[in-house]
Amino acid sequence: MIGIIDYGMGNLYSVSKALERLNYEYLISDDPRQLKKAKGLILPGVGSFKDAMRILNETGLSEFIRTAATEGTPLLGICLGMQLLFEESEENGLTQGLRLLNGRVVRFRGVSANGEKYKVPHMGWNRLSFHRSSPLLDNVEQGHVYFVHSYYVQTNDRDVVLASSEYDVDVPAVVGKGNVFGTQFHPEKSGAIGMRILQNYASIVEGRGNE
Repeated sequence: MIGIIDYGMGNLYSVSKALERLNYEYLISDDPRQLKKAKGLILPGVGSFKDAMRILNETGLSEFIRTAATEGTPLLGICLGMQLLFEESEENGLTQGLRLLNGRVVRFRGVSANGEKYKVPHMGWNRLSFHRSSPLLDNVEQGHVYFVHSYYVQTNDRDVVLASSEYDVDVPAVVGKGNVFGTQFHPEKSGAIGMRILQNYASIVEGRGNE
């Protein structure tokens, strides 16, 4: 069973419906006692990094998430949920994240190196480029997935970047280290590719690996 963490800032409906299509059992809760029953966790997210961390800290969910991840529970962050896995964000002032992965969340500049303006937020379908193998990406094609974000991760730990997508800069699109994973895009809105990633995550949760 996968626990979807409800802290009031995630698209719970689309994520839960995707798991239903995969015939995978889930629960939605903001209670760590209930979430502890799950074999794996999904941290969705839409909105402000600062607001999200404030809620997670005030409710004790941040401590729960860090402890669960440290103890080996598989964790998947989606969109803002992926960004929260990192050390800090510059959004609305510097804010400390969950510190499970090394890196900082920064805003798209909106102007390229040659002076051309581009749209922020980044919204739409962009192609994945794979860099490292991972059970999360088993049998996943390098196709297009759906992004909606104004901020992206900068990290010096290139080993954590499993796949990227170009939007003026090289954007970490799939990250992973140990049992901690994240997608900057929305897999639940990304067609067959996204569903395959969620299926792979469910297999990781069940300990089936490549089976």
